[in-house]
Amino acid sequence: MLSRTANHLFWMARYLERAETTARLLEVGGRNSLLPDVRGGFRNDWEAVLQASGSLEAFRAKYGETVQRNIETFLFFDAENPSSVLSCINAARENARVVRTALTSPVWDALNTAYQELQELQRTERSKLMLTDLSEWTLRTSYLVRGAISATQLRNDGYHFMGLGTSIERADNTARLIEVKYYVLLPSVSYVGSGLDQSQWVTLLRSMSAHRAFTWAYPGEVSAEKIADFLILNQMFPRSLLSSVRWSNDHLDHIARGYGRTTDAQSCARNLLAELAEAGINDIFEEGLHEFLTRMMAQNGRLSEVVQDTYLRGLAA
Repeated sequence: MLSRTANHLFWMARYLERAETTARLLEVGGRNSLLPDVRGGFRNDWEAVLQASGSLEAFRAKYGETVQRNIETFLFFDAENPSSVLSCINAARENARVVRTALTSPVWDALNTAYQELQELQRTERSKLMLTDLSEWTLRTSYLVRGAISATQLRNDGYHFMGLGTSIERADNTARLIEVKYYVLLPSVSYVGSGLDQSQWVTLLRSMSAHRAFTWAYPGEVSAEKIADFLILNQMFPRSLLSSVRWSNDHLDHIARGYGRTTDAQSCARNLLAELAEAGINDIFEEGLHEFLTRMMAQNGRLSEVVQDTYLRGLAA
C-alpha cells in the first residue's frame, strides 16, 4: 500500500475517534456541572475539560470567560478548533474522500451521511440543540462508521492502518478523559475519597459508556482504585489504556507480517505494552495518577511519531 493511502486511512480513523472523545468530554463536563458546588473545593468543571483536552489557552484567547454555551460552541461547532467535533468529522470525511477507492461503500456512506447531517446541525438554532443531543449524535455516528468498517472492510493492511489510528488515538483520549478527574479536584486534595470524589468517578464511567460494564467486572463497593484499574488496566474493557495499547501492537504485528519485516514501530509498541501489562493500580497511585497518565500520553505520542516516520511518510521500503 502506498504510504499516502495508509496515511489518509490512519488519520481518517484518528479524527473519527477524536470526535467521539470530544463529545465524551462535553458529556463529562455537563454531568459534572450538575453536581453540587462545594464552595472553594474544586476548579471550574468546564475549565477542567478544556485543560484535559489541551485547548484551554486557545479557548481563552478566543472566548475569554469559561461560559458553558461558549465551551459547547468551541468543542462542537468551532471550525478554528482542530479538535472540535465539526473539525474532526470534516477532516475524517476529507481523508476518506481522497482514498475513496480503499473504502467500501457502507463505510463511505456512513461517513458522508454524518458530514451532511452535521451541516444540517450547523443550520439549526442553537437554543434547540441540547448538549446531550450533540454528544449522542456524535457517538452514534462513530459507532455507525466503525461498525461499517468492522463488517465490510477486507482485513488487509488498509484495515490495520485504520485500526492502528483508532487504537493510538483512543489510548491518548482515554488518558485525557481520566485527566479531567485530576484537574477538577485541584487545588484541594481534601475531597479525595469523599462523596463528591466518588460521584465524579461514576460520572466519568457513564461518560465513557462504561458504568454497566464496570459493575459486571467489579461487583460490590465502588472505589476510585477499582474505577482507575478498570479504565487503565482491565483488558476486557475496550476503551481501557491497556486494551488500546494491546490493539496497537496487534495491528502493527499484522502489518509487519504483511510487509515481511519488523520495524522500530513494533519495538516501541511492545515496550509500552510491557510497561502497562506489568503495572499495578497501587503502583500507579503511588507514582501519582496525573504523573503516570502524562508519561503514558508522552510514550503513546512517541509511538505515533515512529509509526508516521516508518510507514506514513514514504520512508519504508
